[in-house]
Amino acid sequence: MTGGSRGIGRACALRLADCGANVAVNFLSSRDAATEVAKQINQRGVGSIAVRADVSRQDDCHALVSAVAEHFGGLDIVISNAAAGGFRGVAQLTAPNLEAAIRTNAAPVAWLCQAAAEHLADENDFGKVIAISSHGSIRAVDHYAAIGASKAALESLVRHMALEYGRQGINFNCVMPGIVRTEAVSTMPGVEDVLAAAKERLLVSKRDLSPDDVSGVVAFLASRQADMIQGQTIIVDGGITVRV
Repeated sequence: MTGGSRGIGRACALRLADCGANVAVNFLSSRDAATEVAKQINQRGVGSIAVRADVSRQDDCHALVSAVAEHFGGLDIVISNAAAGGFRGVAQLTAPNLEAAIRTNAAPVAWLCQAAAEHLADENDFGKVIAISSHGSIRAVDHYAAIGASKAALESLVRHMALEYGRQGINFNCVMPGIVRTEAVSTMPGVEDVLAAAKERLLVSKRDLSPDDVSGVVAFLASRQADMIQGQTIIVDGGITVRV
């Protein structure tokens, strides 16, 4: 579980633990938070470790997979959730901004797959790779150009991995949440207006999306019930994108 110490990543890690999975909680700088998540998972009666890795680096991704597979004796599910990029408009973008977003938000799913495919491939019990995308991949959002572009690239990579690796017995899918009130999102300029506008467009009860709304779909995609879902992006936004 990359980026597993906070927000959506934390919710997914705990949800999978509730489903009986051992979970490796990856972090870059939030060691204390990741260690606390791992502790909460262990208290649920399953195994967990907190593992530091910079997933923007190909070698770190490969080392992360090796460490997790060695610790648990295998690897069945990979969730690529770590994200970065900062909130900037196109006029404020620099090459390092855009490159950092691609390196952290899109590329890691490929690096993780390269290393994990040998552990995940099983025609009788499919391995699962699930990536967390966002509305910015298909919609224009203020101050979101770099992140949105990187999430579009992420979804494309997932489809291509489904094409190249799917017949080995691995499912590749994305989950695209609407705007979720997390620590990271709270730093977005004008976030309260964005959240209020999203709530008005909901086609279900008027409440904020939560990390748990996302983690439930991730847990489903990680299960055997989702074996025939391949190369898809599942939208979890309360119907916001349905409306014109």
